[in-house]
Amino acid sequence: MALISFEHLSIAFDSDQGRVRAVQDVSFSIEPGQTVGVVGESGCGKSVTAMALMGLLPRPDAVIEGGAIIFEGQDLLALRPRQMTDLRGNALSMIFQEPMTALNPVLTIGEQLMEPLIRHRGESPRGAWQRSIALIGEVGLARAESLMHSYPHQLSGGMLQRIMIAMAIGCRPQLLIADEPTTALDVTVQAQILALLRQQAERNRMAMMLITHDLGVIAQMAQHVVVMYAGRIVEQGPTRRILEHPLHPYTRGLIASRPLPGQRRRRLYSIPGQVPDLSALPAGCAFAGRCDMAADRCRQSVPPLVGNRARQAACFFSSPVTEAESQERHE
Repeated sequence: MALISFEHLSIAFDSDQGRVRAVQDVSFSIEPGQTVGVVGESGCGKSVTAMALMGLLPRPDAVIEGGAIIFEGQDLLALRPRQMTDLRGNALSMIFQEPMTALNPVLTIGEQLMEPLIRHRGESPRGAWQRSIALIGEVGLARAESLMHSYPHQLSGGMLQRIMIAMAIGCRPQLLIADEPTTALDVTVQAQILALLRQQAERNRMAMMLITHDLGVIAQMAQHVVVMYAGRIVEQGPTRRILEHPLHPYTRGLIASRPLPGQRRRRLYSIPGQVPDLSALPAGCAFAGRCDMAADRCRQSVPPLVGNRARQAACFFSSPVTEAESQERHE
């Protein structure tokens, strides 16, 4: 049974340029203990989907046009603010993109680590202090007592990211959302942060929604991947299967643009064109203007997301059905 199910979620924003449809008809689920990677270029709807789950969309500008997000039998979109506050930071937790700005600059690290433990777990101040020190050690940081008295500006980016992880896992959440957790970190620290997240997920059987534009991170961390483009899911399925046999032209472009070990002289592929303006999306497939397979049909209607629960793609010329037929011809 799924821990979280996104069911035909559609979200728009009212702006001076009109209504911007940031997420359209998004459906996928996350099982207990599973890591699902959500990948795509900036502006494709990854973070907006996560913010809807956490109840953090800016109101009244954000409008839920349809759909549901089901957690333990209840629709999170229908909960009252107080009910979402009880879940947020407790059963559902999130690591935000920028640790430098996500933490409160006028509160010490200790105060910020202790707050959710007192609020959600009913810890005494003394108990929360000891638990916070243990969490700092759990995420691989030394001098825990000293760090508890420090302010965010006194820590490096890598240290702040670890503090964010400690804060996120403090209440042992059932689901952790990691939104670009390795942004602006050097390669060595990136590897350490990913290893830490994987360790915590395995140790606590914690589900994770990993948001990134980096397919290398997805390959290391996720069992299932959701590829988004211009607010829609264009492909989803088991990570290894998608990386080895991508069906959608956009997914193939993302994979081709990834540097590979031992191919330093290889010129990286760049997907031509730009992501379309979400306030003025074309009538058909949003990727048609950048796709070398596009035909008139693609420019006239949006291809549906077809397939089975294990594998889906939204392309008139490349679907799980045609892939299966192709495999049969080669066997």
